[in-house]
Amino acid sequence: MSETSPNIPTRPTHGSSPAEAAQALDDQVRAALSAGTMGLSPVALGLAAADWMMHLATAPGKQMTLAHKAVQLAQQAAQASLQPGSESDARFKDVAWQQWPYRAVKEHFKAADSWWREAAQVDGMTRHHSHVVEFFTRQWMDALSPSNWAATNPEVLVKAKATQGESLRQGVKLFAEDVQAARKAKADTAADQLEPLEFAVGQDVACTPGKVVFRNHLIELIQYSPQTDQVLPEPVLIVPSCIMKYYILDLSPQNSMVRYLVSQGHTVFIVSWRNPDASDRDLKMQDYLSTGVLEAMAAVKSRTGAASIHTVGYCLGGTFLAIAAATLGRLQRKKTRTAKEQALVPADMPQLSSVILLAAQTDFAEPGELGVFIDEDQLANLRQRMNERGYLSGKQMGGSFQFLASKDLVWSRNTRRYLMGEDDASFDLMSWNADQTRLPARMHNEYLTSLFLNNALASGQYRFAGSTVALMDIAAPMMVVGTTRDHVSPWKSVYKIHLQTDTHVTFVLAAGGHNAGIVSEPGRPRRSYQIASVEEGHGWTDPDDWAARTPVVQGSWWEAMDAWIKARSGTPMKAQPIRAEHVVCEAPGEYVMVRYAD
Repeated sequence: MSETSPNIPTRPTHGSSPAEAAQALDDQVRAALSAGTMGLSPVALGLAAADWMMHLATAPGKQMTLAHKAVQLAQQAAQASLQPGSESDARFKDVAWQQWPYRAVKEHFKAADSWWREAAQVDGMTRHHSHVVEFFTRQWMDALSPSNWAATNPEVLVKAKATQGESLRQGVKLFAEDVQAARKAKADTAADQLEPLEFAVGQDVACTPGKVVFRNHLIELIQYSPQTDQVLPEPVLIVPSCIMKYYILDLSPQNSMVRYLVSQGHTVFIVSWRNPDASDRDLKMQDYLSTGVLEAMAAVKSRTGAASIHTVGYCLGGTFLAIAAATLGRLQRKKTRTAKEQALVPADMPQLSSVILLAAQTDFAEPGELGVFIDEDQLANLRQRMNERGYLSGKQMGGSFQFLASKDLVWSRNTRRYLMGEDDASFDLMSWNADQTRLPARMHNEYLTSLFLNNALASGQYRFAGSTVALMDIAAPMMVVGTTRDHVSPWKSVYKIHLQTDTHVTFVLAAGGHNAGIVSEPGRPRRSYQIASVEEGHGWTDPDDWAARTPVVQGSWWEAMDAWIKARSGTPMKAQPIRAEHVVCEAPGEYVMVRYAD
C-alpha cells in the first residue's frame, strides 16, 4: 500500500516513442470530446445513458407502470388546473401562477417533472449510473421549467405590463452587459488581468485585526489581536478548506466567525493557504497535512506557549484536520517514533483540547451531488486536463459547484436578471465566491481518488506518517456540524462520524447550505439548529431518528459552539499582545491576495 493512494499517475512526459505518441493522441481526442460536454467525460455520460436505456428496454413491467403513471399524472394535473391550491415550489409561489392558463402550464410541467424523475430510476442499473441519470434528468427538467421563459411566466408578464416594458428592456441590457463582460473576461484571461473584487480583501472583508506570525511554502498563519482583557488559555486554530480563500470565516465584521470568537475571549489563529501555480503541480496531500495542518499546530504552540489547543476544520480543511487528529492520537500513545513519523510530524506538538468539524466529510460513500462527477473515466478525463496546466483552475471548480445548484444559481438568477430586469444583489459572500482558488494537480488527484473514489479514509486504507489512519484514534472530544441543504457535504454523510469514532461527539445540524449554514452569525433572522451529544461508547442512532427526536433551537449555532469550547477550557488569563518577533506581516497576509486569471 502506498503512502498516499494507489495507482495515481503523476504528470506524463511525452516523448517520441509510439506509446507516448498514442497517449498524446488519446488525450487530444478526449479533450476535444469533453469540450462539447462541459468538461465532463462523454464516455461516462454515454455509459450511464446506455445503462438506463438498455434496462428500460428490457423491462416491460416498468414501461407499463410508466404508461399508467403518465395517465394518472395527467389526470391529476388537469384536476389541479381547475382550482387554486397550495404551492411548495418556490418558482411558482407567486399568486400570478394561480391564474389561468398559467396554473395549467405549471401543473402539467410538475406532472412531467414527476414522471421523468420516476422514469430515470430503473432496477438493475449501477448505483453510479442511476445517480448520473437522475441528476441530469433533473437538470434538464429544471431548464425546461415554464418559470424560465417569458411567454409562460406570468410574473414576467405582469411586471412588463406594470413597467410598460421597462423590465424587459432592462433585462436585455443586463444580458448584453453580461455577454460583453464574458468576452472581456476571456480577453483579460489571455492578458492575465483581473477585475478588482467588489469587496476589497483587507478593507471590506478579512479585516479583523491581526498579524501573520508564521509562513512556509504552503501556508500563512494569522494570529488575531485580542479584543478582551482576558482570554482562555487554549487558543483556537481554524483550518479552512484549501478549495476556498480562508476569509469565508472572516467576511464583513457583522458576519465574521473569527471576529465573533475573538470578541468572546478566544485567541484565534487561522490558516491562509497559498494559491498554487503550475510549479506546485507535484504537491501531495501529505504536504497539505504535514506542511499545512501539523506545522500550523506546532506554530500555534510555539507562538503562545499553550500545551493544548482547540481546533476547527471547515469542509476539506475538516477532513485534513480529522486525519491529523487521528495521527496525533496514535503517535501520542507511542513511546518512540519511526524516521518517517519524525520527518512528517513535528516532535513538539500540542495536545488537542477539542476537534470541531464544519461541513466536513470523513466517509465519502455518499458524497451527494459531487458523486455524479466522480468515477474512473471522469477522473481520467480530469487528470488529463490538470496535467496540461499543473493545477485545477478556480473557474473549473466554480463551474462544478454552480452546476450542483443550477436551479437557484443559474435558472432562477437568469429569470430575475434577464426576464424581470432585476440586477444581482451585492454582498460579501458573492464577492468571496468570485475570489477563486486553484488546487495542485497531484494533490487534487489524490484527494478525489483516495477519498471519494476509494473511500480510503473510512475503510481504514488511507496512509499517512507511516501507517493507516484510523479515526478511532481521535481522543479529543468532537463537535461536528452539518447543514440541512448541503450539496457538497450532505449532513447524513457528515453524521457518519458517529460510526468512525469512540469519543464524545456533539452533533449540530444547522439550517442552511454549505456556506450560508456555516456563516450564521447571532442576530441573523430565520436561523435555527439542532444539537445533541453522545458520550464515549454510546450506541448508534439513525440520522433520521436523531433529527426527529432532537429539538430545534432558534438562533445561531455559533453561540452553542462558543459555550461548548469554554466548557472544555481552563481559567481565563490576562490577554497578551502579539509578540513583535513573531510578526511576518500584517493580516490578512500575502497569500490571500494572490489571484489568477484562469
